[in-house]
Amino acid sequence: MIRFGRTLWLTLMLAIGLLCVPPAHAQIGTIGNVGRALAVCVSRVQPGDTVRRMFARPERFDCTTSQSAMGPGDYWVLSEPLPPPADANAAIRVRQVSLWQRQTGLYALAADGRIAGQIADEFGIGRRLKLGAVIDHRFVPHGAPFTRLLWRIDGAGNLRGIVLGPKIATDADSIRSDILLAALYSAFAGLALGLLVYNLALWRVLNHDFQLAYCGLLGCLLLYALSSSGALAWLLPDMSNNRRILFSYMMLCGGMATALTFCAFFFEARVLDGAPIRAMRGFIVIFCVLVVLFAALGAQWIAPLDRIFSVTMLLSPVAVLAALVRAWRRHSMYLSLFALSWAAPLVMLVARSLYNLGLVPWNFWVDNSTILAMSAETLLASVAIAYRMRMLSHERDEAVRQEAISRELADTDPLTGLLNRRAFLARAVPSDGPRTLMLFDIDHFKQVNDTIGHDGGDEVLRLFARTLRYHAPPGVLVARMGGEEFALLGEEAQMPDVDVILSSVRAVRLPFDLRMTTSIGICHGPLSDDNDWKRLYRRADKALFEAKAAGRDRAGRALAA
Repeated sequence: MIRFGRTLWLTLMLAIGLLCVPPAHAQIGTIGNVGRALAVCVSRVQPGDTVRRMFARPERFDCTTSQSAMGPGDYWVLSEPLPPPADANAAIRVRQVSLWQRQTGLYALAADGRIAGQIADEFGIGRRLKLGAVIDHRFVPHGAPFTRLLWRIDGAGNLRGIVLGPKIATDADSIRSDILLAALYSAFAGLALGLLVYNLALWRVLNHDFQLAYCGLLGCLLLYALSSSGALAWLLPDMSNNRRILFSYMMLCGGMATALTFCAFFFEARVLDGAPIRAMRGFIVIFCVLVVLFAALGAQWIAPLDRIFSVTMLLSPVAVLAALVRAWRRHSMYLSLFALSWAAPLVMLVARSLYNLGLVPWNFWVDNSTILAMSAETLLASVAIAYRMRMLSHERDEAVRQEAISRELADTDPLTGLLNRRAFLARAVPSDGPRTLMLFDIDHFKQVNDTIGHDGGDEVLRLFARTLRYHAPPGVLVARMGGEEFALLGEEAQMPDVDVILSSVRAVRLPFDLRMTTSIGICHGPLSDDNDWKRLYRRADKALFEAKAAGRDRAGRALAA
């Protein structure tokens, strides 16, 4: 509870800080859309309208109604009177946010009555885009300064507005904006690309599902940054601006689907079972369907699809929050890092969704919140993934250790610690070249058990095993074949001296002045398959029987086959 409370507190502090970004960065906000903001008024296009007539009739324009409340259609948009320029001969740039529209015309009225105009359809709009997906129009005065601006917008989808964020700027302002935004986008692209290659390489090695989902997320974000920055219009000049906007929608939907997939796979197995995982899968399916719908029907159904997209984006954090609560209740080790790394995207996601639904005003940084939030997320998530990989590595190492222990227990006689019969045969057959087999049987072992008990008999077996292990050089297999029978197997040159072993066994002290001796059967021969083993064992066993018959405490050797 304490750990989750600390995590929640830090997450809330980060969220509050992010929500304060727009007012605290009012000056920085000019990076994306530089210059002096212009107030505008709107009027619907009517039959007989001309550019000069609309300049002359400002009373026709509505300056109070929200643009997005006017719905789709064709519009005139008139600016407030322009401020007197510092240099009457300097060019001016009129900048505005790129929106869904079929055609835009911008006209500048000079003080001498001259009107300069520029018209672009949705293909021409794409060629006018600057970084930040800002449409940039440049006008050069010829003696008389410009006093007012008039837009003619045809086929406005009016999803966010008709003319959004209009500003008047200088050439220097425009260049400065491009440089600063180029640094922002390239920094994000470099960060995301580096993490993509890194996590893809790790996935190839470790094959964890959450790594592949994160690679998919980074890929979608890179393509979204390429589109939302306007750079895609430079790479594909024949792509219409509306198609570029559709591509951005598709990449956002793909990014949301892969982000939720990453969340589903990031936590330990079965942590999110039940409602959280079902909710995530439901949102993943919706976002995947939206990708297809935007690609196939976006041009005709952009308004309803945008509404569905915005509502789904606004509701999807509920599934993530449900996952966090479930992870807390089940004491997930990865909760803290996940909550901190995804705080910024979740807050910005809600802010962006509220903006899409018209519940908060437009702001350049809210409009570009995805890049900002995911820049923070990629840095923090890289730490979270590194921690996740560290924990997985520990889990893997522990699993390997336990497997090794289990394998050793399965191959080892629990009383003596020597190989058991099964493990001995698995390692002995087949062998390259001939091998020497020594079979040992403790003499009068029943008498030992009767005298000092079974616990004492077990200790005798352990002492005998210790003696054999001590005399067996590396490369010689030592095993307890069952009961009081033991075996050594190796190349003839490696085998220990039989008389030394017999002497060492006699020297072992037992209670009640008991003496321990052993009989040995020795044979030498090939050991390439199971049949060779059976022959070798029969001959060694026969030699052991002969040693016992000859008085015990000695070795018997089988004749060459």
